[in-house]
Amino acid sequence: MNIVYRCKSLVGFTLVLITLSSLTTACQNTNSGGETGQTTGQTSGKGLKLGTLVPITGDLSSIGKNMPVAAQLAVDTINACGGVNQESVSLITEDDQTDPSVGSTAMTKLAEVDRVAGVVGSFASSVSSAAVDVAVRNQVMLVSPGSTSPVFTERAKNDEFNGYWARTAPPDNYQAQALAVLASKQGFKNVATVVINNDYGVGFEKEFVQAFEKSGGKITDASKPVRYDPKAATLDSEAKAAFGGKPDAVAAVLYSETGSVLLKSAFEQGLSEGVTLLLTDGVYSEDFVRQVGKTGDGKSIIAGALGTVPGADGKALADFTTVWKEKTGKEITAYVPHTWDATVLMMLAAEAADANTGEGIKSKILDVANAPGTEVTDACQAMELVRQGEDINYQGASGNVDIDANGDVVGSYDVWKVNDDGSLEVIDKVNPAGE
Repeated sequence: MNIVYRCKSLVGFTLVLITLSSLTTACQNTNSGGETGQTTGQTSGKGLKLGTLVPITGDLSSIGKNMPVAAQLAVDTINACGGVNQESVSLITEDDQTDPSVGSTAMTKLAEVDRVAGVVGSFASSVSSAAVDVAVRNQVMLVSPGSTSPVFTERAKNDEFNGYWARTAPPDNYQAQALAVLASKQGFKNVATVVINNDYGVGFEKEFVQAFEKSGGKITDASKPVRYDPKAATLDSEAKAAFGGKPDAVAAVLYSETGSVLLKSAFEQGLSEGVTLLLTDGVYSEDFVRQVGKTGDGKSIIAGALGTVPGADGKALADFTTVWKEKTGKEITAYVPHTWDATVLMMLAAEAADANTGEGIKSKILDVANAPGTEVTDACQAMELVRQGEDINYQGASGNVDIDANGDVVGSYDVWKVNDDGSLEVIDKVNPAGE
């Protein structure tokens, strides 16, 4: 079914014809068997091909399912105002299922079969770790909207990526410090940790422990960190190890499906009463809260939990929010602005390079993301300036997206709270400096 709508703000009030299915997740059909993902947009031999590699299913699907919708909206927006290098952009969506092996297979398909120039993804750091080597080997630009492990910074410093890696969400060495600041502001002196045993969890744990101890706090399980297997069926012993010592708080770095099992176990064992949960971006979803469950009186089991999540405070956020709501009928969820920015940046870079290749995107992505250049928030206006040969400094919806030589950005963090009814509420902001 085709519909005509009048795009506002981001597309300069241009009449656009798109398919209704391009703004839904119903079309996404990739699985671990390597079936072909959904291709949208007009394709040609010369047009820019991009891919998404995100968790539409699996442990992080509660957050990841909106990511391909945001990427498709970015592609539709740019196609409506002329495309890239005088051709329409096409987008191929792959579901990594929050599984590194599935992600590696899907990335190989995108790079070697679909021959994409760039990929938005992944969300899980463990999946991006598996995918990035495939991307680099095939000279495909990989821009993650949410893989926050500090491991990528270290690998970039070691020249392992050759410039084919960037992200629009800040690394966890910043978020972990922000969570430590939050813990200190709450007056917690003794904090335990429990984390998913992968790059995301262990990297976050290391940075949090260092920052919290530096501020004078004590990690109660520092000698024996609790790290859970993401494929474990039960997590009773891990819950007991983390909560059993009755710390002031437990810093829990989790994924939704497995994390809900752990926290439900802590509640059922009577271990979580009087202990404040400190959560992170991996579970910033009301779906996660529902998975954990409710008490007998209908209150969320984890009511009162606090968490951090990379905030979106870019100059383009207000306009993007309007368009997102108009086209999807949804509220913006975590990492949607970061996904939009990752997609827009790759298209701007390809135009600036006059090449629909990964090498072309790599060569110009820092140029379009950083000063010097005209600051511009509107994606179509930015594209037009690039076509005219002008230098730009794209200001995104997630932030200023000033990507450094390691592919990193610096961001602010929202503080969120789980209310009694299971709803989530942003109540404050915090930054790594503690200001």
